[in-house]
Amino acid sequence: MQPPARNALAQARHSAVHLELRDSYMRDDPEFIAWQQGKRFDPADRSSWWGGWHDAVAAATARGVVVRRARIVSEPISDYIRYEYDCTFTNIAAGELVRWLPRRQTTDLALPGTDFWVFDSTQALFHHFTGDGQLDEEGREYTNDPARVRLCATAFEAVWQRAIPHEEYKPG
Repeated sequence: MQPPARNALAQARHSAVHLELRDSYMRDDPEFIAWQQGKRFDPADRSSWWGGWHDAVAAATARGVVVRRARIVSEPISDYIRYEYDCTFTNIAAGELVRWLPRRQTTDLALPGTDFWVFDSTQALFHHFTGDGQLDEEGREYTNDPARVRLCATAFEAVWQRAIPHEEYKPG
């Protein structure tokens, strides 16, 4: 079974935006643990890091879907965010546009309380995490409610306008 975001991305026609709000996720992820132990992806060895998500993004962007990801981060950044930063070249290689926004620059923004995706400005997918960064058992929630989708889309655009493109962001 494909992850829900991948299914929705496969159906997107114009846009897919993702806002990440946490400073750490699933710290028991084997790739994160390997990174902590010194493993780094080699950009030249695509076969060592390219996976299903990359295929899904590449397919979406090939059919004209604009895929954007924004990450709100505390500075100095956590080890997990440094790991994400180091691996972001894989998202970009697949066709995502990625930006970073220091949390201090969000104090006047109204933001939903959890990470989300918005697909074609008509559907939102919320990700609910436990306190230690694990995706909750019932951690995925879809909505087509226009008011909730609009709230997320508006919040994402406000973040995107302030956020720093990955190529320019220097982690604090």
